[in-house]
Amino acid sequence: MREIVLLLCFLWVGLSFGATPQEKGLEIAKKMQAANNGFQGEESTMEMVLIDAYGAKTTRLMKGLVMEVEGDGDKSISIFLNPKDVKGTKMLTHTHKEGDDDQWLYLPTVRRVKRITSSNKSSSFMGSEFSYEDLGSQEIEKYNYKWLKDIKVDGMKGWLLERVPKTKSGYSKMVMKVVEKYMNPVQVEYYDRKAELLKVAEFSNFKEFKVGNKKMWRSNKIHMKNVQTKKESIFEWKDRKLAVKHKSRDFNKSSLKR
Repeated sequence: MREIVLLLCFLWVGLSFGATPQEKGLEIAKKMQAANNGFQGEESTMEMVLIDAYGAKTTRLMKGLVMEVEGDGDKSISIFLNPKDVKGTKMLTHTHKEGDDDQWLYLPTVRRVKRITSSNKSSSFMGSEFSYEDLGSQEIEKYNYKWLKDIKVDGMKGWLLERVPKTKSGYSKMVMKVVEKYMNPVQVEYYDRKAELLKVAEFSNFKEFKVGNKKMWRSNKIHMKNVQTKKESIFEWKDRKLAVKHKSRDFNKSSLKR
């Protein structure tokens, strides 16, 4: 019996060390996905701060709603509350595990719904350093992953992962620092199509939420710095709630004009 146990242990060790960096990267990505699934729905107020290359700031306030969709990507809507020049602007996103995401922007001044095409996904979202692609699908099926090395962040165990889009993207790759405790990135480097560093996102203010018997972590602040233009943008969540029940009709294209 002892020999069988030892044999199984050796087999397990052999399999662990035999995993390729790509297999290990995908395994970590799947664990991240499993840790963050099951939130049901989300509601929050978000503050977006735009900082130009000279340090001047513009602040915008939004309401955010997210609905988890079983078997596919999430649906989300962002509604601008102020200032006056953007009040009433809405962005609706339907993310998908396969194929292009669906995104629409409602402009209240002309009462028109504009579809965001795949060719515009790398464009700036409302003048920020976040692109429409950043606010769209992060589904693991759309990327190839590679484990680069084990790391520690502020004494916490983590991994450095490379993520490469499988389809057309504004990025050639992303390099992510993931902390095991949060099962979420604390930093993402975005490389442009020329493989040059374009921008860096720092994730902070992590808070633990409980949905049923499951606990999960969410970053409540993302600071995006464009290293090429020196511009910055900050997303900060206020009054964030998980396990919120939403109705599907509130995430339809036709709901944007309400």
